Formats: sequence, C-alpha cells, structure tokens
Amino acid sequence: MSTARSGVDVAVFAATSGHSGVDRVLRNLVPAMCREGARVDVLSVEGHGPRFDGVPEGARVVPLGARHVATALPALARYLRRERPAALLADKDRVNRAALAARWLARTPTRVALRLGTTVSVNLASRGLWERILQTASMRWLYPGADAVLVPSAGAADDLAAYSRLPRERIRVVPSPVVTARLHGLAAEPPAHPWLADGGAPVILGVGELSERKDFATLLRAFARVRAGRPCRLVILGEGRRRSELERLAAELGVAGDVALPGFIANPYPCMARAAVFALASRWEGMPVVLIEALALGTPSVACDCPSGPREVLAGGRVGPLVPVGDVSALAEALAAQLARPTPRERSRAAVEAYGDAASARAYLAALGFGAFR
Repeated sequence: MSTARSGVDVAVFAATSGHSGVDRVLRNLVPAMCREGARVDVLSVEGHGPRFDGVPEGARVVPLGARHVATALPALARYLRRERPAALLADKDRVNRAALAARWLARTPTRVALRLGTTVSVNLASRGLWERILQTASMRWLYPGADAVLVPSAGAADDLAAYSRLPRERIRVVPSPVVTARLHGLAAEPPAHPWLADGGAPVILGVGELSERKDFATLLRAFARVRAGRPCRLVILGEGRRRSELERLAAELGVAGDVALPGFIANPYPCMARAAVFALASRWEGMPVVLIEALALGTPSVACDCPSGPREVLAGGRVGPLVPVGDVSALAEALAAQLARPTPRERSRAAVEAYGDAASARAYLAALGFGAFR
C-alpha cells in the first residue's frame, strides 16, 4: 500500500483464549491482509488474544483498556468515532454483539462483518438455557443489521441459516488462512515430545483443548483397540478440564504407558509433521484448523464426520477416512488403516491448497467490501 494513504481499512475485534483455532486464524489473517495492502488495527482486550510474536508492518495493536468484552463497549465506540475504520471484523457471538452495539453508539458508517467459526446448533446444544436464549436472540434479531456474516465452511453456513433464520445468501463462506510459509518453517524445528523423534513405535497425534467438544475419550478408546493389535503410541497436545478424566481412562484401558498428554505446546507443528497419523475426534467444529494444518504438512489423517468441515476438507473421505462421531470401532479401523496404508503426503497437501493465507486474506477483504489494494 502506498504510504500516502491514511486511515484504517480494517479493525479486528476479538477476545480469544490465546491458543485457540480463532487465534491461529487471526494471527495468520492480519499479516496476510497487511501484505495485500490493507491498514489493520487489532483491538485488544486485556488478558485476551490474539497475540502476535511481532506486530506486522501495516498493523497496530490498539489496547481498549478493558478486561472484558462487555466493559470494552464504551472504548470500542470511542475508537470507531475517532479512527472511523472502513470495516470492523468481529469474531464470536458476544464480541459480535458488542461490535454491532458499538457501531450504533458511535453512529459511524463503518461496515461490520461478524464471524462465527463453529457449527452453531451443535455448539449451543451443549450450553445452558440462558446462553442459548441470548445467542439465538442475537443471531435472529441483531445479525440482520450486519453488513456481512462470515463462516469457514458450507456446512456451518447451512446450519447457521437454518438455526438463525438468516437468508442463506446473506451468509458468506470464507476459507480460513491456515497454510503459511511460517507453518512450514515452524514444522522444521525439533518436536516438543521425544516420541516424535526417537524412531520408536509410530505416533498417532491429537491436538486441541481437552474438552467435551474435542472428544479425546473416543480417540483414547480407539487407540487402545489399535494398540492391542500392533505397537503404536498416542500423543495429545492441549490443555483443559478433561485432563484428569483422560488420564484415568488411559489407566483403566491399560495403555497409560503409551499415552502422553504433555499439555499446551506453542509450536505443535514439528509433532504434526512427524506423526504417523493425525486424528480429529471432535463432536462438532466450524472448520477444524488443526486438520488443515496436519494435511498441509503432509500427515495422513482421520476425522470424525462431525458438523462441520471435515467432510469438506477430506473431500468426502477421498483424502482420509471419515467415521461417525463417537464410533470407537470405526475410528480404530480408520487409524489402523492409515497406519498400514497411509494417504500419500502429496495428496494430503494438495487437499488444502485453498486455505493459503494470501487467498484467504483476499477473500476476507472482498467480503469486507474492498477491491484490490494493489
């Protein structure tokens, strides 16, 4: 972008955990938007992500001086009045609500795009009654006021349209910016766990929060069946409330010696690149970033056919096996099949070419109402 241009093109407003799929999406998207020529402000809520190793050229991190999304609302409105960005991109429902409210308070013409990265109906089914009522009401009554509603997969779009009663044509599928040059550079580093470099039994890898949604209990049970028939090991990278439950289950199944839960690893990619099989056992997703990352590194993969995303990424099972959600026997058979006859790495990589960061950034900018900057 020419240095003569002034003003903010895109403000990004999110409040993430710091290690979620949304974090990875935004850490890739912001630099890619800047490389396309956009000026980007990342609006920061204290104690929340996304966090950047270094602020990309063309971007600023703007602290809002608040610890929570709700208390950030006045500061967000002041920011919109002061900076008047052309577009505001928000992510997740409570942040989306705040973005729409802030624009109303600021009385600015900023275009607002709301992103939801999960399959809404399944996600809300696991929430409490009040949360379901609040999110359903906001989607049905507030989201029509947005300039764009963005989701990462066609399945998530269909689900949101049915659940929220938004017209399907108002919901835009935009591919997530997952595959980057940095991803491959990070993957070349030494793996964080010795099993991925010791030349021993092959490693099945899972990555994600130790939560009900990721369903690592089903993966553990399937692994135990595979382990009964051949040497192999299981590594699950991530942290969460289900840790003690998973540790007990591994002991009950008699496989604790071949299971490792090393916690959250800032750079999981060396482990991904060296795993014999990557496994996604989620009960629901919007678009599983970790599955795309594993495929981009050439790792043979297996996924539960959850709503939404795995079926699209794995081309209906042609790139890697798809199994019913929660089906231990089917998952065990799929894992064993990939260990015995792995998908060629070239086929895995080719399956996710559409999720490159440059292509995704251009798609996001188009959805936000911009033409080409260059």
